[in-house]
Amino acid sequence: MTVRGAQASDAAREEAARPGWQARLSLGFERRAETTVLVQREHCGPLRVQKALYPEGAAVCHAIVLHPPGGVAGGDRLEISVAAAPGAHALLTTPGAGKWYRSGGRQAQQSLTVRVAREAVVEWLPQETIVFDGAEATMHSRIELAAGGVFCGWEILCLGRTAAGERFSYGHLDLATRIEREGRPLWLERGQLCGGSPWLEAAAGLAGQPVSATLLLAGRTVEREWLEACRALPVADGLLTGVTALPELLVARCLAPGAELARAWLGDVWQLLRPAALGRQAVPPRIWST
Repeated sequence: MTVRGAQASDAAREEAARPGWQARLSLGFERRAETTVLVQREHCGPLRVQKALYPEGAAVCHAIVLHPPGGVAGGDRLEISVAAAPGAHALLTTPGAGKWYRSGGRQAQQSLTVRVAREAVVEWLPQETIVFDGAEATMHSRIELAAGGVFCGWEILCLGRTAAGERFSYGHLDLATRIEREGRPLWLERGQLCGGSPWLEAAAGLAGQPVSATLLLAGRTVEREWLEACRALPVADGLLTGVTALPELLVARCLAPGAELARAWLGDVWQLLRPAALGRQAVPPRIWST
């Protein structure tokens, strides 16, 4: 065995022996008079929210979810739980792109649970997720809405470090999203992405694009004007987009050659929908501009 081969083998053994981070974050928001207050902030392991922010006034509480290690590796397990009490309005984002590292054969997991009480709103708008070549990842989300509750969230998934020319040639992603209102499913989606699969290049799959993104607005009857306005938004060259209305659900999707294009288009959709569906002008979190 060469020296370089021995070093690679040693690195693989060290990775396999690493116990992995086990992290949990539970957040609770309540409406008190005209203010949404972060009343619960419990964490275990490297997940944090430092403080409540109010860039658009007291009614909407912004929170930035921090993962200090900076990336998710094999053996890591992250659990995030968000609850909004009646009338509360919370917007959550992240300080930068999430990274899922090559796992060395071990599974990494993230679960998101969001509970939205009557007449409450939760917006889940993280920055993009970069999945390194060789990642083994499970990402599951469950959204539970009470009558009158609304959820607006997006996911921007980048397969490989495109800036370095990397593609998702091996590895595996298990994706699942469930949205329900009072136990009745509004949206059920499962996805299995295998590195190097022909489906990643197929026209019926990801069409050779490394970035796929989805925005979901759930809990409002979709007006035809919203749908038409979203479809009429300008689309950059190289971007494939589609917007669909289902009962109490709007779905906006795109395929893109880069995360910036996908994030910009989803941002346009969000800025259009927010005043129409949520009755508030779109105020981008300040962290997006840093």
